[in-house]
Amino acid sequence: MVKYTMETKEQILKILKNEGKVTASVLSSKLGISDRYIRKMLSELLLDNKVEKTGTPPIVYYFIVSKESKNVTPSVKKVINDNYLYVSSAGEYYEGLTGFVKWCEKTNQDVSKTAKEYVETIKKYIKYKDSKTGLINGMSKLKSTYSTIYLDKVFYIDFYSIERFGKTKLGQILLYAKQSQDLNLIKKAVEMIRPSLEKVIVDENIDGICYVPPTVKRQVQLMEESKKLLGFKISDVSIDKVKTEIIVPQKTLSKVSDRVANAEKTFVVTENRIYNNILIIDDAVGSGATLNEIAKKIREKEICKGKIIGVAMTGSFKGFDVISEI
Repeated sequence: MVKYTMETKEQILKILKNEGKVTASVLSSKLGISDRYIRKMLSELLLDNKVEKTGTPPIVYYFIVSKESKNVTPSVKKVINDNYLYVSSAGEYYEGLTGFVKWCEKTNQDVSKTAKEYVETIKKYIKYKDSKTGLINGMSKLKSTYSTIYLDKVFYIDFYSIERFGKTKLGQILLYAKQSQDLNLIKKAVEMIRPSLEKVIVDENIDGICYVPPTVKRQVQLMEESKKLLGFKISDVSIDKVKTEIIVPQKTLSKVSDRVANAEKTFVVTENRIYNNILIIDDAVGSGATLNEIAKKIREKEICKGKIIGVAMTGSFKGFDVISEI
């Protein structure tokens, strides 16, 4: 079996060298070996740093590790594999070190040197995440922007972007999930945010969840699909987005005051049931206007006896930068 395993790996590497990117199914067909066994060999080759992969299930391609990747230390590689995602201008999806190498090649940067700098940048941003929950506290920024705060706590799960390296992994997935209305990307986003939301629900004794309704009409809506995929057995707090004569999305407004006015006049709480603690979930915190104004309307209608917690998938780092892409 050992000999057979080694021969199989060598055959796989030979095919990848000759043909470039190949799927596990194609390798299985070419070698006449079960798909399950091929995937086992590929997993071992990945661990041995001999092959890399790109794409999202069910279509994943494997290819030979580049020379540049081999110069990156295992500890640095782990941080990059856990955090980095690159989406090319052609829509190619590359996770981890594979994507990082692609980005470095495109921007003419030394992979090994830039990889170390990326890890140092990630360490800087990780400091803002709570060691127990992994969440980023946004209350201080909210307090510096608004005279009255109607939320008890505000968190976001990750930064939307970081200095020099641009959008985070979750930021990228969120952006393209909304723009392309891609269900697979929405599923990926939900997988990433679920543990944090589950922890907030337990820690804050949440018995009502409000999903911020969309402004822009799309066939596939991120928040609606996220709600279905999350499947929390908790009552929904009903809220409507008023259809105005001309739809003005928050992302088109560059001033915080305009965003506050927009949220104030276009969201209506239609819920009548009384809750103890309510969680408001949004895709991104830019100005914080949406979360704060919805919380205000919940308070005014007196349907929450306790805390109102806001959680966004992503948020800005400095001040309340306007996230206008999503």
